[in-house]
Amino acid sequence: MSTSLQDILTTWHSRKDQTEWVLCTLYKTEGSSYRKPGAMMMFSGDGAQLGLLSGGCLEGDIQQHAKQVIANQLTKQLTYDATDEDDLTFQLGIGCGGIVHILMQPVSKANDYLALDKLLASLQQEGSGIYRQQIPGSPSQAIGQFEAIEQTGKWSTNRKATLVQLDNTTWLETHIYPDPHLLIVGGGYDARPLSSMAKNMGWQVSVWDSRAANARKAYFQDADHILNCSIEELAEFTHQHKIAGIVYMCHSVSLDAKTLAALHQMPVAYMGLLGPAHRKDQVIEASGIGIDKMTAPLSGPIGLNLGGETPESIALAILAEMHAVICQRDGKSLSNVIQYLFG
Repeated sequence: MSTSLQDILTTWHSRKDQTEWVLCTLYKTEGSSYRKPGAMMMFSGDGAQLGLLSGGCLEGDIQQHAKQVIANQLTKQLTYDATDEDDLTFQLGIGCGGIVHILMQPVSKANDYLALDKLLASLQQEGSGIYRQQIPGSPSQAIGQFEAIEQTGKWSTNRKATLVQLDNTTWLETHIYPDPHLLIVGGGYDARPLSSMAKNMGWQVSVWDSRAANARKAYFQDADHILNCSIEELAEFTHQHKIAGIVYMCHSVSLDAKTLAALHQMPVAYMGLLGPAHRKDQVIEASGIGIDKMTAPLSGPIGLNLGGETPESIALAILAEMHAVICQRDGKSLSNVIQYLFG
């Protein structure tokens, strides 16, 4: 079950008029919580659940409230307080120890689907925007708005959600950006787990290889794009899409160098090259470009130091490093970070 907003909305959109739907949004937190404000999930009238707002511990109770929202077609707000001994969350010993506030909104043609169809269309075009949801003081008609915005520069991780006052009404404004788009340059055997893991994370994945034996749809069934074009056409494809990161893994110094030369100035947040440090030097020299000309540092050896040897464990290390870079984190153990902050 994917928690990617685009995947959630894609599934909803295919059945939007076949049953009733409720959008559940985490709009405020106090203390620790599993998800952050702006997180969304959906329930359908026939029992489908799309996404998560907790580790799975609250969804059963939320679904019971969703039935009421479907019945009266009015908004509802829920609060789960793991600090209150009288609260269900505390009594069951679930949650992260904080307080979460959830807005539940019916989604139907009558309320223009809360503009979720517009939001989805933007994500499908790799667009960005601001999604606004009215937080009423009492049960009322549901209102949602989407405003497209122009995203410039590198792929952004700024998905913050904030409560704002507009015309004496409280709204949740959530910055919406497309899921990270990974371009894998080289469609060999070891690229397959990298592609499948990235897709399991809800990312977009494109795989390129000009060699006939590689980058076949049969090998990368979940990938969004399989490219067997020229390097020039690859560069054009990259210009047309918002790529978050590029991984070079052609197992050919010449091919890695040529593609690096063609793509090194793309506005990506991450670039990585498979192989040892001396191979990285060879590829850079063969490419004829300087390190200072690259829009992102070239990681090589690639990945976090997880001790991986198999294609699967190497893919995990690569994705972990890329995830840390695009989210602007250092990739260290969270327990060490907490010890440093509070120890």
